[in-house]
Amino acid sequence: MQRLTVLLLTAIAIVTLTTSVNAEEKLKALIIDGQNNHGAWPKTTAMMKKYLEESGRFTVDVERTQFTWKGGDLLEAFPLKDGKSYQDLPKPKPDPDFKPKFDDYDVVINNFGWNAAPWPDATNQAFDDFVRNGGGLVIVHAADNSFGDWPAYNKMIGLGGWGGRNEKTGPYVYIDDAGKTVRDTTPGNGGSHGPQHEFKIVIRNPEHPITKGLPRTWLHTKDELYQQLRGPADNMTILATAFADKNFKGTGRNEPMMMTIDYGKGRVYHTPMGHADYSVQCVGFITTLLRGAEWAATGNVTLTKVPNDFPTGQKTSTRDFK
Repeated sequence: MQRLTVLLLTAIAIVTLTTSVNAEEKLKALIIDGQNNHGAWPKTTAMMKKYLEESGRFTVDVERTQFTWKGGDLLEAFPLKDGKSYQDLPKPKPDPDFKPKFDDYDVVINNFGWNAAPWPDATNQAFDDFVRNGGGLVIVHAADNSFGDWPAYNKMIGLGGWGGRNEKTGPYVYIDDAGKTVRDTTPGNGGSHGPQHEFKIVIRNPEHPITKGLPRTWLHTKDELYQQLRGPADNMTILATAFADKNFKGTGRNEPMMMTIDYGKGRVYHTPMGHADYSVQCVGFITTLLRGAEWAATGNVTLTKVPNDFPTGQKTSTRDFK
C-alpha cells in the first residue's frame, strides 16, 4: 500500500511538472492593430487570436491604437475588453501613446493597413530593435501597405505595395514560368489587385518548416490577390506563389503569397493573403498562419499536423468562425 501511494504521488508530480513545463513553453504573441483600410480588421484580429490560442502553442495579447480608423460596428462586435477607451475616427490620426512592449513577446502579428498613421519615433525604434535582435514578426495582407516611407520597415517586410512605394523602394519580385525568381527594376508604383476570387497556391519551397508536408498546390478561398509588390527583398525566400490570371486583371505572373525574410537576428513571415473574414477562414490560411507565427518566434515548427480539412488543388476549405 505504501509503495502504491509513493507511485501515485510520483505520477501526480510528473503530471504537474509536465503541465507546468507545457505552460511555460507557450509562446507569447502580440497582435497589433487599430488603423486599416480593410474594414474587417477588428474581426480578423479576433479570428487570428482565437486560432493562435486554440492551437495550444500561444498566449495572445492585442495592442490597439487609441485612435482607430475603419473599425465601425465591428469594434463593438469584437471588443478587446481591456478597460481602455477607443475613438473611431473618419481619418487616421497618430497615437502618441501607442508604445507596445514588444520585448515582452516572442512574435508580433501586424494587422495594420494602408494609410495607417505613423507611430511615434520611439515605437518605430523599439519595433526595429525587437525584430533586429531576434524577435519574430508576421505580416498579414494590408500590413504590407503600411508605412511606405519607413525604410527599415520596407526591409523587414521584403515586399510591399501602395503607400508611395515605387522603383526607389526596390524591384518587383515574382517567379517566372521556369521557376526562376525575377527582380524587375522597371519604374512604376508598387501594389495592385483585381477583383476578389479563389486562387491556387503553389508551394515553391516544400522543405521549409512552414510548408513541409503540405499539398504542393491548394485552392485558397476568395481573397484579393496582391500583385506587383516591390521592395528591397533582401534575405527573402519565396515559399509559395499564386498565378495572377489576366481574366481577373492580373499580371500573368506567379506572384509571391508566402515569404520569409531574415532581418538581423529576427525572422519574418509575410503573407499577402487575408483580406476579409471569409479569406481568414480558409484552412490553408489558418494552418500557414500558425506555422508562420511559430517559425518566426522560434525558427522551428512543431505544429506539423496537416488538418484533415486542408484544401485540395480543386476545392477550398473553410471553418466558420464563432
